[in-house]
Amino acid sequence: MASFLPGISTTVARIITGDTRQGHSVTVRAMKLWSGTVTLVMEDSQLHCSDPEEKPAPELGRVGQLLVLRTEEWVKSTADRLRVLLKKIISCTSAHQHWRVRLALVELADLLLRACGRSLAECVGSLLDALVGVVNDEEPRVRERCEVILREISQRSQQTTVRDDGSKSLSKTFTDVLSENLHSLCTSLPRLMRTSDDQKKLFVLNVFLGYIKLLGPLVSVVLTSAAHLERVSKALMQVLELDVMDVRIVEERSYTDADLDSGCGAHVQRKHFLYFTDERILSALLEICRMLGYYGNLYLLTDHFLDLYRQSSVYRKQAAMVLNQVVRGAAGVAVATYGQSLDGRDGSGANAEDDLRAAVESITEEYISVTNWQIATVGEDTDRDQQEQKLLSPSRLLSIPDTESSPSPTPLHLVPLGAAASTSALHQLNSNIWQLCVQLEGISCFAQALGQGFTPLLMTSLYPVLEKAGEENLLVSQAALGCMWSICQACGLPSLKELINQNSDYLLNDVSLNLQRLRQHPQAPRVLAVMLTHSDRSLLPLVGDIVQDVLSALDLSYDHTAALFCSVLHVLIKALARWFPASQRSARKPNKSEPRPTEQEEFNVGQFLLDYRKQKELAEGINIEDDMEDSADTDAPPVSELEDVDDVDGPDVKKELPDHLRITKDVMERCVHLMSDPSLRLRLKALDVLELCISVLSEMEDELLPMAHRCWPALLQRLTADDPLAVLRAFRVLCVLGESCGDFLRRRVSKEVLPKLSGSLLRQAPVSARAGPVYAHTLAFKLQLAVLEGLGSLCRRLDLGEEDLDKVCEACLLYLSCRQPVRLQEASLSVFRNLIQVDPDMFWFVLNELHCPWDFTPPHPDLQPVRLSGMGRPRDEYTDNVVKLLKEEFELPLASSLSS
Repeated sequence: MASFLPGISTTVARIITGDTRQGHSVTVRAMKLWSGTVTLVMEDSQLHCSDPEEKPAPELGRVGQLLVLRTEEWVKSTADRLRVLLKKIISCTSAHQHWRVRLALVELADLLLRACGRSLAECVGSLLDALVGVVNDEEPRVRERCEVILREISQRSQQTTVRDDGSKSLSKTFTDVLSENLHSLCTSLPRLMRTSDDQKKLFVLNVFLGYIKLLGPLVSVVLTSAAHLERVSKALMQVLELDVMDVRIVEERSYTDADLDSGCGAHVQRKHFLYFTDERILSALLEICRMLGYYGNLYLLTDHFLDLYRQSSVYRKQAAMVLNQVVRGAAGVAVATYGQSLDGRDGSGANAEDDLRAAVESITEEYISVTNWQIATVGEDTDRDQQEQKLLSPSRLLSIPDTESSPSPTPLHLVPLGAAASTSALHQLNSNIWQLCVQLEGISCFAQALGQGFTPLLMTSLYPVLEKAGEENLLVSQAALGCMWSICQACGLPSLKELINQNSDYLLNDVSLNLQRLRQHPQAPRVLAVMLTHSDRSLLPLVGDIVQDVLSALDLSYDHTAALFCSVLHVLIKALARWFPASQRSARKPNKSEPRPTEQEEFNVGQFLLDYRKQKELAEGINIEDDMEDSADTDAPPVSELEDVDDVDGPDVKKELPDHLRITKDVMERCVHLMSDPSLRLRLKALDVLELCISVLSEMEDELLPMAHRCWPALLQRLTADDPLAVLRAFRVLCVLGESCGDFLRRRVSKEVLPKLSGSLLRQAPVSARAGPVYAHTLAFKLQLAVLEGLGSLCRRLDLGEEDLDKVCEACLLYLSCRQPVRLQEASLSVFRNLIQVDPDMFWFVLNELHCPWDFTPPHPDLQPVRLSGMGRPRDEYTDNVVKLLKEEFELPLASSLSS
């Protein structure tokens, strides 16, 4: 049979590697024939029993010439030829579309490794590549069969017995081959990741992963070789390099205070790598790192990758990613998903908890050091960041070099901020952002790895995480929030609120100390803001003194800290409004101008005439004495009320305010000054804070009205002579103030605000009527819309007089035109709906003067017909909205509206 092996093997190999249109059945049968033929000739047991000196019998004649003596030279020569054919077969079938062909390849490799492992020693590497390449196959039957075979091989590889003849056993040969193949693969991995397609990259990584699983606990032995460890680590460093050129990374800002207490679904930005895009490739790389941590020596891996982390910023992010997954793997998290590892061990971590905690502490200490934590994530000092960035000027903090002003190209590394210029390389900023995100993900991984054992580390790690949760960059803040949720889950806490409340004592102590050294710790206010955002009212007694420290610091260093502290005050008052919602007793009282339900349903004509006569007599001076006596009797308080007054002659002692109202009042006093700041951003923030303060103080009118009087001059300035954006925000504050103060503001609004707003609406109406769809995106449109949306309710709440209502009506009538943008028409309709509630008769007349949709027929011939200016007028641009208002508010029948 050995004589026919070359011809049979070559011919069958051509069939196997032939056109795929021949069908998978032909390929599978050909592979079984090829492996059976090779095993029949090259089986180790037959070669061991054969006599190399045997000669053919003379009676065979010429047939004896076909007899092949299987000497060592012949075996070696044949194995070399079969190795070439085997590589072709593996390359054509390892990625075959049909799973039965891949399963046949697994069976072929298993048969040859079991039966011909010594004779085909040169082919062992290729056969192992074939097996480990399908260890993560999408077909369960192929994957399960491959795992069984690899487990058997792993068990044989741990046999280190030595035969009587002094030769090492076959299992030792497997171990050597595995380590050599792993070294060779790591050498070529960066090149393959740069030049291959995603499918080839995934196959190569699966081979890498299979080797680690196949070696099992022997990985720690292999990695004690400096050459192997260096090659594996450098391969991972090059493959995991991030693409940091995306401008969106540094531009994304967290302008709002997102409250994620409802769940841990903080969106995580997808990382973009330089050499691959497929998520399956990233999953394979992370699993490789976890398996290294599971089987490897944790101290060796931690020290080695920490050295890479410290050596160069080029490898810093990759080393951190590897360290994060190594720790997870060492704890047995997300490893050996199919139940047992290849050596039959269960999924429990191979490292003791003390060793794991020691590794976590050393890595965390490196992560949160000033050099690696306080790094720049924003570029030049814009108006938004100017004051806040002044706080980051100490030389101990870090920034990035000014590449434009440097005479020669500088490497990407962090330098003291004092030596940095105002602008920074975009890729360096992105690199810093991703470094912080990866380090925050690392703390999440450490919490998962230690579980409840992570609780003692909160004293050193939670405060830095809260710093980054308040970071202005969106990616960093989201990563920090995700890290906080991971800590909650690891420590058995149900929410971020519980996490902060249970650790609030030492967190607030650190905040208090750092506020006294603000230049060294500029992030302290952000920590306080994050705590307020994610806590509840139980934090208020502890935070009261710190709030006073913040206000004192703001008073002492206004020029440098106003922007930073104003953001903290906004979060504080927002938290107070959430913790202490307005009570039912502070709800808005009904206005006297609003008709009662009984008045709307019934109208007594006789009583109306009697009242009219009485008012006319009073106007003429008739019976005025009787009316004064009646009013005096009415105004006199009942005796029961006088009896209820306690200690009338006692001292007038002012009741002490609750803590949340006292804090709100103090903050509101600062807003009076901040509203006049030259910075537009600061004025806008102050207006936001003022709006929230009014909402919190709305239940204490005695405190709100004096504060409203104090802030009115500055608010009026913002309403009448400021940037349109500030006017927009100030009008929103005015609406909230009107809802809370009511009659207190009537004269001020009527005299100082309403003429300005009405004039602005009149001037802008022709512009918006002629504008196109792009106008809806302009600031002028937003200002018009905000004024129209709030003006009606403001007039109704303040119960303005007839003259003021005329001004409002004149300005808003123009926006009932169908030529105006739809949203402005809807806002104008809302104004008139509110005005009709104030004086329905007046505005019924106004609307009918503009367009009257029906004729009034007198009920008696002696009565004169009523004539209105709007009667008989043809349809115009105001008709539709006027008819709509009359129909909705005055119950105009639909048929009447069509009479015109």
